[in-house]
Amino acid sequence: NRSIMATNKKKSTKSKSPTLKDQIKSLNDNLNDEKDKFLRLFAEFENFRKRTAKERLDLFKTASSELMTALLPITDDMDRALNEFKKSENDDLIKGFELIYNKFHDILKSNGLSVIEVKIGDVFDSEKHEAITQIKATDKKMVGKIVDVVETGYLLGEKILRYPKVVVANWFKWKKIIIRY
Repeated sequence: NRSIMATNKKKSTKSKSPTLKDQIKSLNDNLNDEKDKFLRLFAEFENFRKRTAKERLDLFKTASSELMTALLPITDDMDRALNEFKKSENDDLIKGFELIYNKFHDILKSNGLSVIEVKIGDVFDSEKHEAITQIKATDKKMVGKIVDVVETGYLLGEKILRYPKVVVANWFKWKKIIIRY
């Protein structure tokens, strides 16, 4: 009886306490779980770092965009002033203003502002131009083309800050309207 009881005790102690293999497996599982948590946390941190860097860059661009938009009326006034100065015969006045004008435009250009080039005769594109009016075309070849540029458009990097305001030629067919009372 005693030998049977001793054998049963040995078996019961073996079944209650984990074997070395079970302990190793359990530790490996825990280690793998911790590695997975670490990798997820590291990936989350990397995403956070990239997102904040992008947000910081976007904030810088937005701040620059607001400043550039505020400066656009000044550039328009300077363009008009330069055209008027060129009509005068005072070369010193023209040269002095051109120095200021060029320096101002170089600073804007170095900060990413560029002019949207629009020529008379270009095809009107509603994605790139803002039509402020239409006039009757003198020739069918001019239909849908730009006749005049009223206000210059500007880009800041790839973003359009202000669309160029243009006049477009169109072919009007006037219909007689009969009004009956």
